[in-house]
Parts: sequence; structure tokens; C-alpha cells
Amino acid sequence: MKSYVVVGLGRFGSQVARQLSSLGCEVLAMDLRSDLVQEIANDVTHAVVSDGQDKEVLKSLGIREFDCAIIAIGNDLAASVLATMNMKELGVPYIVCKAHDDTHRRVLEKLGADRVVIPEQENAARLARSLSSPNVLDYIELSDDYGIVEVPAPKSWYDQTLKDLDVRAKLGVNIIAVRRDGRINVSPAADYLIQIGDIMVVLGNNKALSAIQKL
Repeated sequence: MKSYVVVGLGRFGSQVARQLSSLGCEVLAMDLRSDLVQEIANDVTHAVVSDGQDKEVLKSLGIREFDCAIIAIGNDLAASVLATMNMKELGVPYIVCKAHDDTHRRVLEKLGADRVVIPEQENAARLARSLSSPNVLDYIELSDDYGIVEVPAPKSWYDQTLKDLDVRAKLGVNIIAVRRDGRINVSPAADYLIQIGDIMVVLGNNKALSAIQKL
């Protein structure tokens, strides 16, 4: 199970934390505002009132043991910079930061953030899915319950036709397209033979899509 720490529980941070938790990940959510921590406490693994700018506090929480840190502090550039520096110095393997504009993004990238997102350009659900599963190449949210994912074909599907797999009946999803060598096959026929390197575009409810990612 992957583990994540989310610093900053505003709208974006809380959405990312909840989405990661719903995908079966361990999530530590933290903010200086106790009301925001209380609101999310039942939706994540752990929720604490703490300051992401305080390195000693982060050490006491065992931050260095987490797989990824998401710095979702609002428009306070200094706070997000210091929190990012702390995570880097503590050795968190992968750091994602929220930025409010391109200038903020460039600063965070220079500090060594592995990924910087501007919420107006990337929604929380897509970020959470791409972080929780390295197999997901893209995720499009259609509703709270349904989406489309783009994933490499699982090894267990190699050399089988879509008819053989019958994923609609067995898994409750629909394969709406396949990409191979840069070309896309929309609505592939039942006799389409899946091969190594194929990228599957799959439509379904989020629970079923999560199952696909684990094959």
C-alpha cells in the first residue's frame, strides 16, 4: 500500500486526500486549521493539526517514511517553499506541489519538486489516480462514480482477443479504444488480439477501474 502525506486541506488538498484514501492508499492529512482537520478525519488514515513548515514536527510524524508528499498550501508562496524544502531535506521520494501561477510553479520546480500542478489546469481526481497507480497514463472524470482510464494492457491479457476476455461481463468495464504504435483503434472489434505495448482506453465505474489497474 502506498503512503501519502497531504499538507494543506483547502478545497484542492482535501479532494486529493479523500480521493487517494478512496483508492485504498494510506493518507496522512495535515493543516494548521483544526476545523479542516476535523472535517476530513473520518475520510483518511490519519489527520493531524500540524505545521508543514516545521521540520521537527515533520520528523516526529515520520514523514521520511512516506512514499509521496503533496504540498497543497494555498497562495502563501513562502509557506509552500519552506514545506517543499523540508520534504526534500527529509528525503521524501516524490514531492507534488500545488502552485497558483506559473511564477510559483517555476520556483517550486527549482527547489526540486517532482511535479507541480496548477488546480485550474489539473483536477484533484486526475492527480490522485495518476499518483496512486503508476500504470494510469491518464484519467478523465465523467462523474463522481464513473471515469475513463488509459492504461497499458495487463500481461494477463496478452495474446487474447477482446471476445476471450469479455471484460464487460467479467469486470463491468468497456474497452472503448486501443492505442498501438501511435495509432488509435476506436471501438475495436471482438476479434482484436491484444499484444504487448497496447494501451487500453477503458470506461467504467471507479471501483471497476481500480481493479483493472491491479491486474
